[in-house]
Amino acid sequence: MDGQAGGRGADQEASGADASVEAVFREERGRLLAALVSRFGDLDLAEEVTSDAIESALRHWPVDGVPSKPGAWLLTTARRKAVDRLRRDQALAARVAVLQVEADRAASTPPPDVGSELPDDRLQLFFTCAHPALPAEDRTALTLRCLAGLTTGEVARAFLVPTATMAQRIVRAKKKIRQARIPFRVPGADELPQRLPGVLQVLYSIFTEGYAASAGENLQRVDVADEAIRLTRILHRLMPDQREVSGLLALMLLTHARRDARTGPGGAQVLLEDQDRDRWDRVMIEEGSALVLVSLTGGRPGPYGVQAAIAALHDEAADVASTDWPQIVGLYDVLLALIPSPVVALNRAVAVAMRDGPEAGLALLDDLADEPRLRDHHPYAAARAELLARVGRREEAAEAYRRALELAGTEPEREHLRRRLADTED
Repeated sequence: MDGQAGGRGADQEASGADASVEAVFREERGRLLAALVSRFGDLDLAEEVTSDAIESALRHWPVDGVPSKPGAWLLTTARRKAVDRLRRDQALAARVAVLQVEADRAASTPPPDVGSELPDDRLQLFFTCAHPALPAEDRTALTLRCLAGLTTGEVARAFLVPTATMAQRIVRAKKKIRQARIPFRVPGADELPQRLPGVLQVLYSIFTEGYAASAGENLQRVDVADEAIRLTRILHRLMPDQREVSGLLALMLLTHARRDARTGPGGAQVLLEDQDRDRWDRVMIEEGSALVLVSLTGGRPGPYGVQAAIAALHDEAADVASTDWPQIVGLYDVLLALIPSPVVALNRAVAVAMRDGPEAGLALLDDLADEPRLRDHHPYAAARAELLARVGRREEAAEAYRRALELAGTEPEREHLRRRLADTED
């Protein structure tokens, strides 16, 4: 009996250590890779030794206990493994010597000025990976996968492409970096504006994964959304005059303000029309609304500023019925001209349905039926199912709900769709 209890205790301890490693890996992976790439200038090497450090933690932590500073432990271990690998490669012996000289110099001198411009390692590397020699989508995908900690499937979802296609794109980007000998260096201040759009795309994609998780048991990954907001705040302090930075931060704040009302008991999904708006974060909404004005003042609006203005209209309304749907449709018209995306067209169709009725929205959704990027996009099938149900086309609605259920990634979304399907089939 005691032996069994002891065995269970050991298993629980090992399981706890595994969970600690997983939690640290999720939280620290981006920082770890950014620090290693900044140190060694080699993304492949950084990824390899990061994996090695995690494997080492899985071996040692169940025996020695989880260290008080697990992120620092992982970084130290990964650095040592990187140096060991370089030392084993005779062709890189001179490079090791240079790295040692740099390390000695860094220990006795203050950090370079660039650190004060980009105070977060990941932001530095986001700008580094936004190199103009790489196609825009490839560098964004690479940054999201390798530095932001998103899985290949999550990155594929952000781009509305199959996972296999995204995997090939990431491999291609890394190969281009090697062949073109693109240096991993922080760009100068004069290069930052040119690279800013790519960095904003990365930050927004990270936030989107936090706001609406692509898979798993939870509808949201609040910690991921919080981290995207933190990084965007840093960028806003760095570039306060860039209106699209203000727009992106506003969009994040105005959307994230609803986080507590978006789920009910047990993590169940709560749609916008059913949310308790008293649970919305009014301080966050006030900050976001002020930033919307900044983002829309002084010239032609950008996509993030327009999206933030749409979010502000939702947050200012007392309920769905009193929402200013005509103005929201007008803003979607502007947004569609700025970025003619099928997702924007989908959202506009839903807004038109709220303004003019479900038949009008359905007509627009039918126009998008052959859009390949929406074929496996579950919000399209779910929106169509909802509008079909509202006009009484129950069989078609049930079929669309089944399709949305096949595509939904999180359990709360699937459970909501099951309930709506059951209502339709009654």
